[in-house]
Amino acid sequence: MVLHLRGPDRNAVRTLQQFISIGAWEDGPILQQLWREIAIDLGDEDAVLVLDGSDFPTQGKESVGVKRQYCGQLGKTANCQAGVFVAYASTHGYALLDRRLYLPEEWFSEAYAERRQECGVPAELRFTTTLEMVQELVAAGSLPCRWVAGDEAFGDNPALLDGLDKLGLWYFMEVAHDTRVWRERPATRVPPWSGRGRKPSKARLADEQQSASSVIELAAGLPSSAWQRYTIKEGSQGPLEAEFACERVVAVRNGLPGPEVWLVLRRSLSDGEVKTFVSNAPAELARQRLVRTSGMRWPIETCFEVGKQVVGMGDYEVRSWRGWHHHMTLVLLALAFLVRLQGRFEQTLLR
Repeated sequence: MVLHLRGPDRNAVRTLQQFISIGAWEDGPILQQLWREIAIDLGDEDAVLVLDGSDFPTQGKESVGVKRQYCGQLGKTANCQAGVFVAYASTHGYALLDRRLYLPEEWFSEAYAERRQECGVPAELRFTTTLEMVQELVAAGSLPCRWVAGDEAFGDNPALLDGLDKLGLWYFMEVAHDTRVWRERPATRVPPWSGRGRKPSKARLADEQQSASSVIELAAGLPSSAWQRYTIKEGSQGPLEAEFACERVVAVRNGLPGPEVWLVLRRSLSDGEVKTFVSNAPAELARQRLVRTSGMRWPIETCFEVGKQVVGMGDYEVRSWRGWHHHMTLVLLALAFLVRLQGRFEQTLLR
């Protein structure tokens, strides 16, 4: 931006870098206003909050949160930073809402104390969760939404799922094939006291043989009549279709029966690949709404693509905690600006 507006002015470039990396401005109020603006352009009561991570290859070891780990952008293990993002998707379009730099657990150890200080990591910061980001969005009350969607990294986290349920949101999360559920709720009981030691207080399965089944085993055992073809969404090359089976099951929590949820199975028409999802949506919900929600995760990938190719999402030259978040805040604003322009001029950059 500086090169375009001011030419090769080194002082101007340095000033902008300092504004982003060490500027004392706070992101919070800006994000709050961003959410209100997105509500104007895209707000919908049935909207989906989409959770996903995005990685940023980084040279050296000086940048905050950097670690040699799997980097999705490169498709291999490499030195990189990892961010967790929340997007908003509705029938009107989609945009990124929030961002949080992921700090590997080792960064909270005493061995990294000096590096944390050098990178400006807040002293009070603890290992934060994605749930906190969603809680902040809900508490703000400026964006209507109904669903939260994510991949296995989020679906395999029972604490996150139960936290979303307590917030009154319906989650629709992909889960690993070995995720275990019960077709019927098994009986539990507190074991009788043997007369020695402390009396038992925690329930156990009444029948230890009544073990839960993996979701892929359950899918394989369903009759052909359980599968129906649905249109997920209308694509640029025609409707996107798949076969679906939806079953009410009982989730496992710490080896015991947990909440009753939907198990949604999606089978590809081309190669037969099965995707497995769980949702806490009401039992009486129309299956077509579950089908529709299964196709609402892709917008965040488009946001990452446009962010990195168009507005410089990964082209930052900052190493600090504050600098990384400042940069991403500006990226979120730029994407929201494009959303508003495309709505005004009926373009399709982010649709």
